Amino acid sequence: QAPLVESGGGLGQPGGSLRLSCAASGFPLSVYAIGWYRQAPGKQREDISCISSTDGTTYYARSVQGRFTISRDNAKNTGYLQMNRLEPEDTAVYYCVAGSFCADHIAVNNKYWGQGTQVSISS
Repeated sequence: QAPLVESGGGLGQPGGSLRLSCAASGFPLSVYAIGWYRQAPGKQREDISCISSTDGTTYYARSVQGRFTISRDNAKNTGYLQMNRLEPEDTAVYYCVAGSFCADHIAVNNKYWGQGTQVSISS
């Protein structure tokens, strides 16, 4: 099994919500910062959020600030990304990573990656 597995993507409507999960297996996610990034067709990767392993401090890119919430449940070895007020521009494949620490909203020194989950926002 892949070390990180994302789930929760799908088709959503503008203004709606989706919650992504990032389940870790084979290692303790608790000792890593968790980052989320997305990649839309024809666009560069965009790092959007990070949560630290030490004190749970959260960071967001401006494009998602106030709409998305990153969290973690170390007991479940899982990270989450709650996405509210979704926009068509949020359409992308969303990936989670486990890294050494957060450099603002970017997880750094990534050691584990997920395979991504598609999010499509359309009316």
